[in-house]
Amino acid sequence: MNTKNTPNVIKNELRDAIKQTIENENREFGEQECSFSRNRILTAEKMVNLLLSMQGGSLDKELYEAGINVTKSAFVQQRDKISYTIFEDILEYFNALHQDMVKYKGYRVLAVDGSAVNMARNPKSSSFMQHAGTPKGYNQLHINPLYDVLNKTYIHCHIQPQPQQDEIGALLFLLNWYDYKEKTIITGDRGYESYNLLAHLLEKPNIDFLIRVKQDRSAMREIRKLPMKELDTKISFTITTTQTNSDKANDYIFLQTRKNESRLYSTKTKSGRWDFPSPYHMSFRVVRFMLDTGEYETLATSLPNSFTLSEIKELYHSRWGIETAFRELKYSLGLINLHGKKDEFVKQEIYAAMIMSNFSSRIANQVIIENKKSNIHTYKVNMQMAIYLCKKFYRTNKGNGKQLMRDIAKYTEPVRPNRKDERNIKAKSFVGFTYRVSA
Repeated sequence: MNTKNTPNVIKNELRDAIKQTIENENREFGEQECSFSRNRILTAEKMVNLLLSMQGGSLDKELYEAGINVTKSAFVQQRDKISYTIFEDILEYFNALHQDMVKYKGYRVLAVDGSAVNMARNPKSSSFMQHAGTPKGYNQLHINPLYDVLNKTYIHCHIQPQPQQDEIGALLFLLNWYDYKEKTIITGDRGYESYNLLAHLLEKPNIDFLIRVKQDRSAMREIRKLPMKELDTKISFTITTTQTNSDKANDYIFLQTRKNESRLYSTKTKSGRWDFPSPYHMSFRVVRFMLDTGEYETLATSLPNSFTLSEIKELYHSRWGIETAFRELKYSLGLINLHGKKDEFVKQEIYAAMIMSNFSSRIANQVIIENKKSNIHTYKVNMQMAIYLCKKFYRTNKGNGKQLMRDIAKYTEPVRPNRKDERNIKAKSFVGFTYRVSA
């Protein structure tokens, strides 16, 4: 184990991140921030630590377990004074204090995807959705994180009300927000196939992309022309937002943008984002390979030819790590057992879950699992138990870091690569406050 990454060191890094955030003069608390200056039991720092370490029980139980003798009403009133952006800042500070080291050929590998978080019903909220299938309606927020699949940590996240969810727009926001100082690969599924997004990725320094694209009749024109077989080729084309005779003669790809604000467009007119000059030349690599099922998969990438087809397949397969991370956020870190009804409260808990996910992963990554030659499978840390133990360790001021590592090492699960059996997983909705388990 790296002595610089012991559980106590990582805990101190997180607490330093909290302290730096709260002491930052430019911090963003709520309108009643001055109330935190009074001698209260629930200080800003104590509120943050409590929200970070909460489990899935009732609020009364959480306060009792934390040894905090206040009413639920007092907790909610104090919570209302904290902006969710405080937790955004803590995540950034924590990531800055702890440098995750695992890379692939010198690249950080980040996956991007979206997932919905179910909330208590509130028709007055912007997160409220209603349609023929659910006449009573429901509330959801859509989370769009950047996730480091090799180090199993969240880099940042953009949260949207589910009715306005826009995964491509969220990734554009994350591209502009984050300063990518290291070589980085961003991997995404077919929902991120967009001329405008690919152009942004091509223009961004230190960024390469690996995105699954369509390969049927709805595919990009130049990809649609490619033969349906395994291949590795480069395509080039030019995007234009006009339809002049010259554009047509040059066989440019026309992109409707509704750029003329004074023009009345038909509701049937399809249009897309475009943030670059016209015409705009674009080129990137396309790889296509056959899966074990006999079907093909097509990826668009800006990676150089030094990355072989097998390496690209491995990199894209690593994207699945973000799907596993979503399950941990919801079931192991409690996002199906939220403790607040307001959108702002839910955003607090989303970022708190990501911070504790990073905390737990950074500790679990240091645990060494001994795999015996007699074992049929290779074993890895059981993250559900690791998260539980790490939360307990974080809440205990004088926790034993060495004992924590030994305890995590006791709980393992087999690694089953290339598993093909479909698992019957049913998504769970928000657990109502009156139905919260007492255990």
